Amino acid sequence: MKLDVLRKVVRERDLPTLGSRYRDTGNAVVLCHGCFDIVHPGHIRYLQFARRQGDILVVSLTGDDAIEKSDGTRPYIPQELRAESLASLEFVDHVVIADDPTAEPIIRDLSPHVYIKGKEYEHSTDPRFIAEKKLVQSLGGRVIYSSGEVVFSSSTLIESIGETLSADRIGETRRLAACCSRWQIDADDLRRTISGRFVGKRIAVVGDALLDRYTFCDGSDVAGEAPILTVKPQEEATYLGGAAIVAAHIKALGGTPHIITTVAKDADSTQLINRLDDLNIEHSTFAIRQDLPTKLRYLVETQKLLKVDRAKPQPLDSSTQRQVISVLNDLKNDLDAVVFVDFGYGAVTITLLNEALPLLRPSVNTITGDVSGSRRSLLAMNEVDLLTPTERELRAALGDFETSLPAVAGRLMGKQRVANLAVTMGRRGCVMFRPREDEKERWFTGRLRSEYMPALSKHPVDPLGAGDAFLSAATLMLTTGATLPQTGYLASAVSAITIDRLGNLPVHRNELIPWITSRPELAPSLQIDAG
Repeated sequence: MKLDVLRKVVRERDLPTLGSRYRDTGNAVVLCHGCFDIVHPGHIRYLQFARRQGDILVVSLTGDDAIEKSDGTRPYIPQELRAESLASLEFVDHVVIADDPTAEPIIRDLSPHVYIKGKEYEHSTDPRFIAEKKLVQSLGGRVIYSSGEVVFSSSTLIESIGETLSADRIGETRRLAACCSRWQIDADDLRRTISGRFVGKRIAVVGDALLDRYTFCDGSDVAGEAPILTVKPQEEATYLGGAAIVAAHIKALGGTPHIITTVAKDADSTQLINRLDDLNIEHSTFAIRQDLPTKLRYLVETQKLLKVDRAKPQPLDSSTQRQVISVLNDLKNDLDAVVFVDFGYGAVTITLLNEALPLLRPSVNTITGDVSGSRRSLLAMNEVDLLTPTERELRAALGDFETSLPAVAGRLMGKQRVANLAVTMGRRGCVMFRPREDEKERWFTGRLRSEYMPALSKHPVDPLGAGDAFLSAATLMLTTGATLPQTGYLASAVSAITIDRLGNLPVHRNELIPWITSRPELAPSLQIDAG
């Protein structure tokens, strides 16, 4: 049976003869090209779609030597086994291992009637794909884009498999060590950065400040009138949230934040301002709200049962916006960075961003931003140095839930001229995107460089505040001249510490440094071995 499967695997030099034979017999040849590191359901649906477009399906896979993996390794599955996996599919007629990173030589030799590409390529300006497309059409063929069904990630599948097997967890650590080695992430340098380069960095944080309250309950009873849980509140804890916790993280890590936000004339606002004063965080607060946004969460032990959002949007009026702009104008020449965080309660508006960003850009080296939820303001954060949305927030802002993540990221970055993008994905970690070219005018003329950073917390207790921690640390890192992978690693570290405990507490540099010291992927012996 295996021998029959291997007969489907053909040599690249045999393609001209193969193509001529099928054309002479009136069969329409369809070509698909890719890595196919692990053949998963997304690949199956894609190939089945391709098979329906003609009579003969030829799949070309990129050989081991032509693949650039984001973690510095070759493919997880060798090319011969990848070819065998594809050949074992009944609807695949032939498989060929390609020596070139693009499909151009295969197209030239095979002259396919149809070339199938993912839907994300429909509007792609990647010069390599444009060259493939032109070649197909010059040979009389046509390009069809796949139906845009859900895309699975081979790398993500491998990471999830690694969670269940101890041997694979060791392999994951070695792969991460290889990443750290290639990205020049060094434990000693990180410690020097945290203890020295972060200190005194002046950062303005503009956005919605709020309070997060946890009510811890005893939930041992079931109500008599219905099968629902009866809880008895025992104690309450209040944490800074929104822009306030971003400022608190920056302060705890050694920076000097100045928060610009809106408040009310109520007890919650007084509590917020007192907390900021206790932390020695400078603030410019504008009392235009009816009440301060608060979020209540009811918990039994560490399990959250209910969340109550006590907040209404209160957008800046024109007078307050002028005051915010005036504060930023006074601060701009002394700032190392500015962070904009929109939680949807009105402190950050599109009109504010349209006025503030051009004002700040000539004077401030680092500008970052994020949103919470589906906010159109993400599309107004133009020419910033880093955005850190979740995948859902990114897709919602662009109204695109079909095309691949790299295509969506490229669309946002190209449209808004964003230098770096870190798309956070919860327990799956984050994917970081940056231009391949150094010259700014050529940033978005080709494919973006992407790097995958796995989540550094394996047993999260409370995911609240993970994104805020990530943004805070990432902003500080960028002010030191760190690269995006170095930035993403330390930001992921701060996020991991945050979610490994209950409650939204700022991460102090005195707890971050020991955490860095304990990480196995940063051990010099493992990095040398992995490299």
